Amino acid sequence: MSEHPAGPSISAFFPAYNDWATIASQVLLVSRTLRELCDDWEVIVVNDGSADHTGAVLKELTELAPNVRVVTHPKNRGYGGALRSGFEAATKDWIFYTDGDAQYDVTELRLLWEARQGADMVNGYKISRSDPLHRIVVGRLYHRLVRLAFWLQSRDVDCDFRLVRRSVFDRIRLTRDSGLICVELVTKVEKSGFAVRYIPVHHYHRLHGRSQFFNLKRVGQVALGLGRLWWELIVERRIQT
Repeated sequence: MSEHPAGPSISAFFPAYNDWATIASQVLLVSRTLRELCDDWEVIVVNDGSADHTGAVLKELTELAPNVRVVTHPKNRGYGGALRSGFEAATKDWIFYTDGDAQYDVTELRLLWEARQGADMVNGYKISRSDPLHRIVVGRLYHRLVRLAFWLQSRDVDCDFRLVRRSVFDRIRLTRDSGLICVELVTKVEKSGFAVRYIPVHHYHRLHGRSQFFNLKRVGQVALGLGRLWWELIVERRIQT
């Protein structure tokens, strides 16, 4: 698990869907943080078929910042599809990702980076969830259900603030295009025996847009997808590539 002799390197990426109001600040803040952590870094934004001004904002960012790359999906592929594109596009030893909606403080990447020694994945967990009450309740129930069903040690399955060694993806392959990719990732990492460390991070109210998950219309789809994933990973034990 040693790092490259030339020193550590990191790719940071954001999946973005209609995040024009927040994505620029996310990119700039993470760039400043990365410059303080190492010399070899890059920032990637996966524009997942946004219908707002996200594309125009990203075009200007890439013209101003040479370390920023954009992966564009002509059509929306879903959260999992955006994450898979980000992981595939990353070229550095470590991969950090979080959402483009600014509900996490990207400068807290420093906390994960400082805790990476001896770990294959450093996963944040929310100190306190800053969401409407119904989302907090549903989120807690979902986390407990998933943790029990998939026999997980994770303190926060749904905390999308993660730092992962790129070499992890030499052994596991992600397949989901929906938000269930988070369960798939955590389960495959744990069941493959990778070392995981958990670090508390702050979570903030959404400043722009709305969540794509946990609405009533998707409950049936999530339940069905979760059942299929459980059968695949727990019953059939299809964990590694």
